[in-house]
Amino acid sequence: MASSNFIDYVKINCKSGAGGAGSMHFRREKFAPQGGPDGGDGGRGGHIILRGNAQLWTLLHLKYTKHVFAEKGEGGQGSNCTGKQGKDAYVEVPLGTIVKDAETGEKMAEISEDGQEIILIKGGRGGLGNINFKTATNQAPRYAQPGEDLTEKWVVIELKLLADVGLVGFPNAGKSTLLSVVSAAKPEIADYPFTTLVPNLGVVSYRNSQSFVMADIPGIIEGASEGKGLGVRFLRHIERNSVLLFMIPADSKDIGKDYNILLDELKKYNPELLDKKRLLAITKADLLDDELQTALTKEVPENVPFVFISSLTNSGVDKLKDLIWKNLEVKEISRKAIE
Repeated sequence: MASSNFIDYVKINCKSGAGGAGSMHFRREKFAPQGGPDGGDGGRGGHIILRGNAQLWTLLHLKYTKHVFAEKGEGGQGSNCTGKQGKDAYVEVPLGTIVKDAETGEKMAEISEDGQEIILIKGGRGGLGNINFKTATNQAPRYAQPGEDLTEKWVVIELKLLADVGLVGFPNAGKSTLLSVVSAAKPEIADYPFTTLVPNLGVVSYRNSQSFVMADIPGIIEGASEGKGLGVRFLRHIERNSVLLFMIPADSKDIGKDYNILLDELKKYNPELLDKKRLLAITKADLLDDELQTALTKEVPENVPFVFISSLTNSGVDKLKDLIWKNLEVKEISRKAIE
């Protein structure tokens, strides 16, 4: 898919439907010219409903949608007939979507399952017809309730990719190359910074017909959490990953220092990211002999499982898959224990 087709942020004006007015009506029949009140209630206005769709992975379909309107409810009628309910308006979004109030930034909804529906903005309630106001002392009420007004709100819809493994590294660390080798994804690859301008997803096949999803996030640079480079625009996608795979090339001047810079940027953006399982892949291992690998091992931060890989020769790739799967399994077992 072309990079321009990846949209993960849209701002939309939403209007729910106004409620229909209650009816002020009196029963008039041939033998009951002075019949009592029989005005029905107004119909409810349509809701704005958010619905998860597993077939979507971007907000492209909403890129040119600036307004979403639900129908208003119809007014009540005589014979105690309730007005027709306004038609709801559905906004279909990918899994991992979050909706916020554009003015306050307050989180309104989050979609994580296919078919999940959340009422984003409620439609106005229908007004009560005059039959509801009949009492022993007021047998012929000549008033009814108007319908509740519509609600209008600007909302921001953001997508956070749902993936098992997120690739974290500087530009040209080999993230896109690895994704193209282990999956059917075809990200743009070139020998210059910021080749990857949008996240790419790939399904990685594993043993016994098992698989996991890997996400290639645009390269991070020092100061990204403060808006440098591509800034924080894509850092939010890392929040949904189960495991973070740090990727640092073997020709790095200081592997430990580069790792700590990446870690510090994630910490500044969201300290909770440090609670995720972290792995390290030292790329471009085809440039190293056994002696150099042994020397570089001393630069690797403590307590971080690592592996040397080369996407060019496929060296260490299977070992990396084993390491990732092992950590994904551990996380799954822990989650089930909690449940």
